[in-house]
Amino acid sequence: MAYPADYRYTKEHEWIKVDGNTGTVGITDYAQNSLGDIVFVDLPAVGDAVEAGKSFGSVESVKAVSDLFAPVSGKVTAINEELKDAPEKINTDANITWLLKVELSDVKQVDGLLTAADYEKFTSEETGH
Repeated sequence: MAYPADYRYTKEHEWIKVDGNTGTVGITDYAQNSLGDIVFVDLPAVGDAVEAGKSFGSVESVKAVSDLFAPVSGKVTAINEELKDAPEKINTDANITWLLKVELSDVKQVDGLLTAADYEKFTSEETGH
């Protein structure tokens, strides 16, 4: 699956789409594929602070529990409430199923993240394909 070119990516397999000083965060198709069927998502509360590179929650699949890592620092302004009852939506379309929205404390942090092409190269090296 192609990765949206207007997103930025982390080596921990999160994506962020930035609009002004708001970032929408999700996990990549590669991540959901590796995890398998997602059965639970643990997210922070609205108003919580997240820090770039630090864990902000987890996703649980039939295979394992994996930490989620913030691509940027900021304050959580929204969480995807649908995922409480339907976490499998991430498996259906990881590129559009967001986890949370963050008010960025420093928009320049996004510049340090991977582009779609960089992320594709990274995942192909990781899988050996």
